[in-house]
Amino acid sequence: MTSATKILSSLPAFSGGDVSGPTENVVIVGAGLAGLSAALRLTGAGRNVTVIEREGVPGGRNGLLVKDGYQFDTGPSVLTMPDLIADALDCVGEELNDWLELTPVQPLYRAFYHDGSQLDVHANPAEMAEEIAQVIGPSEAAGYLRYVDFVSELYRLEMTDFIDKNINTPFDLLTPNLAKLVAIGGFRRLAPKVREFLKDFRTERIFSFQAMYAGLSPYQALAIYAVIAYMDSVAGVFFPKGGMHAVPRALAGAAEKHGAVFRYNTTATKIEVSGDRATAVITSDGDRIPADVVVLNPDLPVAYRDLLGVNPWQVSRLSYSPSCTVLLAGSKKSYSKIAHHNIHFGRSWRGVFDDLIEKKQLMTDPSLLVTNPTHSDPTLAPDGKQIYYVLFPTPNLDANIDWATQGPRYRDEMVRVLEERGYRDFGESIEVENLTTPADWQARGMERGAPFAAAHTFFQTGPFRPSNRWGENVVFAGSGTQPGVGVPMVLISGRLAAERITGKDRSYRSRALR
Repeated sequence: MTSATKILSSLPAFSGGDVSGPTENVVIVGAGLAGLSAALRLTGAGRNVTVIEREGVPGGRNGLLVKDGYQFDTGPSVLTMPDLIADALDCVGEELNDWLELTPVQPLYRAFYHDGSQLDVHANPAEMAEEIAQVIGPSEAAGYLRYVDFVSELYRLEMTDFIDKNINTPFDLLTPNLAKLVAIGGFRRLAPKVREFLKDFRTERIFSFQAMYAGLSPYQALAIYAVIAYMDSVAGVFFPKGGMHAVPRALAGAAEKHGAVFRYNTTATKIEVSGDRATAVITSDGDRIPADVVVLNPDLPVAYRDLLGVNPWQVSRLSYSPSCTVLLAGSKKSYSKIAHHNIHFGRSWRGVFDDLIEKKQLMTDPSLLVTNPTHSDPTLAPDGKQIYYVLFPTPNLDANIDWATQGPRYRDEMVRVLEERGYRDFGESIEVENLTTPADWQARGMERGAPFAAAHTFFQTGPFRPSNRWGENVVFAGSGTQPGVGVPMVLISGRLAAERITGKDRSYRSRALR
């Protein structure tokens, strides 16, 4: 028996896709985006929903830090596919515009390269083609337009059959779209597939770096992950007034308005189980909250180990994405040449992934992200001040790095690199700062200190990714389960979790496909 056959034979198969028994009273552990998406759908479907959250605010990884007049987002900084937020709100009859003020980010990204060139990324293909034609040349612009056609078709084929539905067994993948994905090269490696369209190193990098979100190198990842490039580089990037944390505040507010009960500053310590059935959630203050169904939004391996007290082999065998170190800086200095999101590529490209994934060491030639939220919303900082969200990819905690001692040193190295890349006097201009290392991510409940969860290798994707079901009535939501990592994916995972309880929403169709 091959290893693939062993994995296939061990995967659970669920009849009908629904949990068994009564489903009237649902307790959701964790008010992250996936838990909030599930809460809205379950509340709209008439369930009694209680959400337990250890922090004093909703958001989970999409957290908030307020310090000396600065409002820092501590988690994701890029928002794409807001129709998924609108759909969740629609489940309780609410309109997106009544809860969030979203501004399109323009340009989506500004990319800076080692040779001194820069490239602005636009969602409008014609505008982007013109940018590429001016910076690189008309033949590269033509290749880009062919690439847009490819990733748009990729998205259309993937979304309905492989992302936007519960997958119980590998046989669920056997659809006409699977053959079409194979035919267009979706199961080839991403980097060579991108190079079929894009010949210049600048376009190749800006349209393949998204593989990092999946925990993979573009040289390892399958071409199907170019769908992530579609989600932000073609579908568009947005920023909410009030920062990224405005999203969980809106989702929680709408759910609470329609009857969901939120218990903040409450930590779940154990799921009470009788046989294969969860019966209650036990909290750190000794409270017992009875439940017909439990939805677990914490990082999946942590939820299994710390709340259910089990460690299935499919979970224990997982390999994890690289991590990152994030420096949040409140600064008195602004930089006129940057946009909202800025990617600074080093000279090396393959070397970045060799360092992070193969060698498990810090980047020797860093590529990094700098987000300037006050570029779009100045109210997030005191008058005349700026916020910088600086992200350097790092290995996860499988690497032999002592972050207790390395963290402060790496913070200084991050500042040095920033100043070398054009952010003059960055260090001395900082008024308020906060550093998050892989060790900090783990302390916040992320296995191996990896905020991007389990890597999307072939055998950790789709039906091979840990299921969102356990026992008779426990459902998982979040990036550790299907469909995977990223704000759009975790919002979808909340809907898929809700459908395990209510049954498939036959009226639902991804708004992005309309």
